[in-house]
Parts: sequence; structure tokens; C-alpha cells
Amino acid sequence: MAEINQSLVEVARASASKARLAFRTLRSSSSLARNEVLLALANSLTDSGVIERILAANSLDLEAARAGGLKDSLIDRLKLDEKRMRGMASAVREIASFPDPVGEVVRGRTLASGIRMIQKRVPLGVVFTIFESRPNVTVDIGALCVKSGNAAILRGGKEAIHTNLALHALFRDALAKAGLPADAVQMVEDTDRNLMHAFLLQADLIDLVVPRGGDALIQFVTEHSRIPVVKHDRGVCNLYVDRNADNDLVLRIAANAKLQRPSVCNAIENLIIHRDYLFAKKLLMGLAQEGALLRGDEESCGIFPEMEKITNPDEEYSLEYLDNRLAVKMVGSLEEAVEFIYRYGSAHSEAILSRDEEAINRFVASVDSAAVFINCSTRFHDGGQMGMGAEVGISTGRLHVRGPMGVEHLTTTTYIMEGEGQVRI
Repeated sequence: MAEINQSLVEVARASASKARLAFRTLRSSSSLARNEVLLALANSLTDSGVIERILAANSLDLEAARAGGLKDSLIDRLKLDEKRMRGMASAVREIASFPDPVGEVVRGRTLASGIRMIQKRVPLGVVFTIFESRPNVTVDIGALCVKSGNAAILRGGKEAIHTNLALHALFRDALAKAGLPADAVQMVEDTDRNLMHAFLLQADLIDLVVPRGGDALIQFVTEHSRIPVVKHDRGVCNLYVDRNADNDLVLRIAANAKLQRPSVCNAIENLIIHRDYLFAKKLLMGLAQEGALLRGDEESCGIFPEMEKITNPDEEYSLEYLDNRLAVKMVGSLEEAVEFIYRYGSAHSEAILSRDEEAINRFVASVDSAAVFINCSTRFHDGGQMGMGAEVGISTGRLHVRGPMGVEHLTTTTYIMEGEGQVRI
């Protein structure tokens, strides 16, 4: 990329500097004040006038998205309705109800020197999050950062700009009512990628970058950031149906994992079936009737000829479809299923349906992903569903946090050493 315009660097630096200053106030604020922000925000999100205003802004984004040919799966992520707004409010209230992570003592002991040492949680700092399509992320991340005493800089995609700005205005009002700096939660209004790049250079002011989006966004951020990155990477999730899976559960779970909301990262993209599973044809027929657009290898097409044959396995099994398409693979063993997952999966979510405890244990020990599901849907890989209220993202990396990133993961620790005059000899 060409050298960034200096004026964009100055814009990014001014914003990051304000966030840094706001963080200093927020990190020492009371839990009561931070919860006051969240409760005021939640009340706004359920106010009929506010809902009308937010949905009007959202309709502008939806109209532009459709005119621009945005994929249906991304339009589904973009769309808000009253139910989704009330869901956001509920998540914010849940986050407010959590114990304050700031100040929690992780461990403590008296050292040989007689000095009393404790390790306690403190806020992480300034968090820069880049996300696409989903305006609810504005509320989720802002709420998690405020709860944990962090400042947030949010950069949404251009496809959701009207909705994001309208939601962000609610945050500024809630912060002001609680007497906390409005700059503690900022929204980047200019969606120019060069400006995003300029933010990625502010390593002395921003502590963490969390990108949430497609491969191109993740690659850009990891290549250009001077700031540590926690990636919310693509979700090529896999469901393995073992030879003795419970037939009464398989269709219900597989259909839910794929079709309940196909546009999200925890929906499965690959269905792996043991060739000794006796009800494979019934399963495939059921999924097709439920609306899945099945694509399979030669063996699975032999079982259910109505589905489309996969012609380029390396490409098609590794795709994050984010729609009703579902790729099918027949295997002869659990080990073959695991090899398939290593080759094509993205280490996001894997599931096994089986009644064989030994097979389940081997599967769990063998796959290396952020979450593994046993006889249940991958759709539960979600901060809200896992008791965190919401998430900054679902990390598929291995450092700092893996899986949903909640309030606890937005803290670091400080050691407090208290003595009575000791000096080191």
C-alpha cells in the first residue's frame, strides 16, 4: 500500500489520543458509574422512539446494501428489527449484572522477604475493533469495554454506517449521563481503508486490535498492524456424524447448526458422515427439505443423487459459505474425519454426534479448535449463549484468549507489593 496521507495519520492520532485520555478516567471509575452507563444504554435501546430512529437509520443501510448487490447473508447480518434491538438491550443488562472484573485478586501470598504480594485484574487499555456488517457489534463491544474499564474505538463497515452512528450516539449520551468521558467509546465515521491503516500504526496509544470480518480484512490488519492483534477469523465449522449417532437427534442438530442462521461464523459449512451411519440418506433428504443446498463428494452423491457434486474439494470444503450451502463428505473412520477437519477447517467450531464415549473422547482430544461440541449445535459458540453477555469476537488464535472474548479477557494484571521497609540484599 502507498504511503498514508499525513492528514489521515493526524486524524487517527487525535482520536487515539482522546481515547487514551478517556481510558485514564474510565480505569479509575467506580463499578457503579460504569454500570450506570450500561443501564442507561439498555433503557434507550428499548425506548419506542429510539427503536424507530435506529430502524430508520438501518433501513437506509439496507436500501444501499441491496442497491449495491450485497450478498443476502451479509444483508441478514446488517438487518435490525425490534426483536434484535431488545436482544441487544438484554445483553447489555446482563453485562451490567456481572461482577466487576477490575480489581479482582487473581492470587496472593507472602514472599520469603515478608512482602505481601497480590496479583489483581486491571483494564487492558484502548481497544480498536474493526468489524463488518453487524451493527449490534457496536453495542456489544462498547458495553464490554465500558464494563471492564477500557476505552473503545469502533470502526464498522460502510454498509452499516448510518446504523452504527445512530447506535453510537446512544453511547455518548449514556456516558455523559454517568459523568464519564464521551470519548471512552468512539466511532470512526470515515470508512476509508487508509484511515484504518493509520489507526493500526498508533502502537503507543492503542493496546489491542480485534478485526472481525472476511479473509481480506483479517489479512490486511495482520499485515499492517503495529499493535497486537486478536483475530476473529473465518468460521469453516464442521459437524461429524459418527457411525452410531442418535438418529433422533442428528437431523435436528445438523439443521440447526446450518440453517438457524446461516450467515454467522458458528454455522457449519461441512457435514462429515461416517459411511457406517445407517441413516445417511434420511439425514440428507431431511436437510434438503429443511432448505439446505447440499453439495457432496462422489460417495455422498451416490447416496443422495439430487445434490450437486463437488468438483474442487480443496476450494469448496474450505469455503465459508455463510448461506444455505452445505458441503458433505463421507469418511470411513473418526481419524479420517479429524484429518478432514485439520485440512479444511479454520479452528473455530467442531461438533461430534455420537453415543460412543470412547469415540467422543478421541475426537475431543484430537481436534484443535476454539470450541468443541458434543451432541449439540455449534450455534452455541457465542458469548451470549456461553454466559458472557456478548463478545468482542471469537478468537481462533492461541494467545491471550481463545473462543469468545468477554469482559475478563479485556483485562490484564498488575502486581501489588506491600512491605514494611524491606530492601533487597
